[in-house]
Amino acid sequence: MIDYDFKEKYTCEDFIEIMKILRRPGGCPWDIEQTHESIKKNLIEETYEVIEAINKKDVALLREELGDLFMQVIFHTIMEEEKGNFTFDDVVDEVSKKLIIRHPHVFGDVNADTVDQVLSNWDAIKSRTKGRKSTSDSMLSVPRELPALMRAAKLQKKAADVGFDWDEISGALDKITEETAELRAAVASGDKDCIDEEFGDLLFSAVNVSRFLKIDAEESLTKASDKFLDRFSALESICAGRNIDIKSASLEELDKIWEEVKQSGK
Repeated sequence: MIDYDFKEKYTCEDFIEIMKILRRPGGCPWDIEQTHESIKKNLIEETYEVIEAINKKDVALLREELGDLFMQVIFHTIMEEEKGNFTFDDVVDEVSKKLIIRHPHVFGDVNADTVDQVLSNWDAIKSRTKGRKSTSDSMLSVPRELPALMRAAKLQKKAADVGFDWDEISGALDKITEETAELRAAVASGDKDCIDEEFGDLLFSAVNVSRFLKIDAEESLTKASDKFLDRFSALESICAGRNIDIKSASLEELDKIWEEVKQSGK
């Protein structure tokens, strides 16, 4: 056991030191053997748990989950400090400078009275400091690892910002009809690669419509999934109440119950 003076209240510096202790010889075997690659999915998981706390408006849970997310940041930083690449102070220094540079309307003499002006300045400064000379460069900077719907929306917005966009939503809606027909043709052909491609095109077109409607496609799909879950749970309860074996019931029978659930307002 490593000697450690326990405290009633811990600081950020204490937290970093605790994480370093866990990584040192004599520390935690699990923590010691971790790499960026081995825990990268933990970072994603903790991020979504923060989002869950925000959606639930649970302050206590948010405090806890932000701590878990911060732990991931420190974990990755310590790995690089061990290699002599950078420290937590370097991370803080870089992000602080970035905030000052990208807020010239606060720390400089640039005028930006609206949110749109702020975002426009932010994007321009970001492109300049990152050396992006074209819209394609900007698109390539959007991480491929983002959730697919989110990435599609970001790519579409960047294209729209330079005028590559429908004049109105009708064009985007017509594209869904077109892509649906192409998917049907692909399904009829039985070509799996073609089906995969056309299905992706249909999803991409649906995201384009959400952008016109100023709706977050990720949020919309989450709500649709929630609704499906609620309705299926209600259907299952009805089947149980009527002694209907859901696994052996006909689709026609289940569909009638599904309509009952919908009519009930679920």
